Parts: sequence; structure tokens; C-alpha cells
Amino acid sequence: MGQAYGLYSHIRANRMRSIVLIGGLFLLVYLLLFAFVLAFNGFVIGDEPIDYIIAETWQQFWWLVPWATVAAAVWTFIGYNFHQRIIDMSTGAKDVAREEEPRLYNLLENLCISRGITMPRLQIVETDVMNAYASGMHEKQYKIAVTRGLMNALNDQELEAVLGHELTHIRNGDVRLMVIAVIIAGVVTFAGEMVFRGFFNSGTSWRSGGRSSSSSGGGKKDGGGGFIAILIALAIIAVAWFLSLVIRFALSRSREYLADAGSVELTKNPDAMISALRKIEGRAEMPAVPSGIMEMCIENQKNSIADLFSTHPSVQRRVDKLVAVAGGNDLGKIEHEAAPPALADDAADGESDREGGEAEDVSRGDGPWGSKPDRS
Repeated sequence: MGQAYGLYSHIRANRMRSIVLIGGLFLLVYLLLFAFVLAFNGFVIGDEPIDYIIAETWQQFWWLVPWATVAAAVWTFIGYNFHQRIIDMSTGAKDVAREEEPRLYNLLENLCISRGITMPRLQIVETDVMNAYASGMHEKQYKIAVTRGLMNALNDQELEAVLGHELTHIRNGDVRLMVIAVIIAGVVTFAGEMVFRGFFNSGTSWRSGGRSSSSSGGGKKDGGGGFIAILIALAIIAVAWFLSLVIRFALSRSREYLADAGSVELTKNPDAMISALRKIEGRAEMPAVPSGIMEMCIENQKNSIADLFSTHPSVQRRVDKLVAVAGGNDLGKIEHEAAPPALADDAADGESDREGGEAEDVSRGDGPWGSKPDRS
């Protein structure tokens, strides 16, 4: 009961986060607008005192606020309606029907039928990388994409677990939340790059011009606040960029734990989820895909100090959680690396046969999702 309460609480929290994120988008747009105007005035009326530049900036800012609001609304509309095309273009995902991928289609269909869930559309990404993700903002848009490498490496139980993971993201509202976060990141990244490129491209000539004009005399130029204004603008842009990171990475990493748990709830097979994660570990990176989209994937762990800002907990932590809470068994990363996926599966099947009833009893251990039915 507590687990169910946690899942429903997560869904409600995601709805609230979605509203907060949209509000955050507009807040960051206004923050960037003020920084743009301040930087512009720093260049144009840089000989004036800093208090005069800031006062002029405030007046121009309030005049531009309605236009910025319209621009943010248009950006949100574009993101809401066309984000799927952007994601598909970035990953190369293609829609597939049952006739093309009957194995994948049947596994997902069975999961959806078992819970009365509307089946999302399926996509394939033609790459040897092992990953998967869900996308879409509402029921008519929802899709689950799986890479060819993942399909080739996982057996049916493991692939079913991955599909259950992505299906849980859809059920919990995580997908909608991440799309909104990507939209926000897109605004800030685009705006920040525009400003910094403009500054560094024209910075040399501006600094040299400032030195020559001050050497020629003139009391007002001695008190010019243009340089200070530009520094303040750059600081504001840096703050906005950092806030966009906070918004993206403050999205609770518990969503991955809950999606893993939701997969076990759907499949009653924690061992398959653990085995799938172990096979995916270290083989999920898609270099050509933008980081915002990688954050939507089942695995996006960085092996560096950037772990502080990681959107995913490590595979080890996820496996530990499944072992502790769901009663799963971890074969470990070394066993999966020692043999190709097909051989590893055969070895695991053989070991299960040798252990006989003992292995069967472990796989059926009672947990927070109830007893595991016979899958033979």
C-alpha cells in the first residue's frame, strides 16, 4: 500500500513540477531579456554612469516584457506540438508496425493489455548502442523507442522489463516533465550561446575602442559604466544558465528508481530488470544525440565529476535498490561482459536449470509487488 501511495504521490508531484517548470521557463526568459538589454546598453551607451544605464535598461525591459511573453508562449507551443519531430530527427528513430517488429510489438502489447493501458507507438533507432526512451506530451503522442543494439542483446524477459520501465515513465508523467525541461534548456542554451558569441566576437574591438577614447580625455568617459554593465549582464546570463541546470537536474532522480519498480510491478520479474541494466551499463552513450534527449533515456550515467549533476542514478545503485526492495538477484557486470549477450543468456538459463527448485523459489519471492506468477 505504501508503495502504491509513493507512485501516486510521484504522479501528482510531477503534475505540479510541470506547472512550476513552465513558470520557470517564463522567469528565465525575463531574466535573459533583462541581461540582453543591459548588455546592449553597455555597448551603446557605455560612456554613461552605471546607474543611468541600469535605469534605461529597466525602462526598456518593461516595454519588451509583453513581447518576451508572447515569444515564450510561442516557444512553448512549438515545443509542445513539434518536439517529437525534433527528437526523431536527433535520434533517427523510425515508427514500426507489428508486421515489421512482431517480437517487440507483442511484448509491449501484452504489458498494456494486462493493465488496460493505451498502447504507445513503437520506434526503432538503427544503432548498435543499447538504450531506450519514451517521448510525448499526451496519449496521442506517446512513443517508446528502442535501439537495434538493445533488441539484439536482450532476451524477451529483459526486453519486456525495459519496455515496462519506459511504460512506467509514461504512466507516471515523467515523459511530459522531461520534455518541458528540454524546452526550457533549449531556450537558455540558445540565448546564452547567442550572447556569449556576440560578446567574444566584438569584445576585442570594444575594449580597444574604450582604451582609445579614454586616452583622448573627457570627464564623462572616465565615469562610463559600460564595462560594468556588460559584466553584470554576463553574470545574469550565467545565473540563468545555472538555474536551467538546477531545474533539469533537480527533477528527482527517484523517477528512475520508480520506473524500475514499475517495470517489476508490470512484469513480476526483478531479475530481468537487473540483467537488462547490467547489459546496458557502459553501452548506452549516443554521442550525436543532444544531452537533453539523452536525459530521457533509460541510461545516461556519466563517469566523471559531472555525476553531481547526473539525471540518472548509477546502474549499481539501481541494481542495489532492486535487490533490496524487489528481491532481485544480481549476476554482476563481469559475468555479462565475459560472454556475448546470447551466450550469457544461455549460461544464465543453464544455471537456473541446474539450481532447479531453489532458483524457482527465489524468483518467486514475495515483495512489495506481491508474488511472481509462473512465467513458464
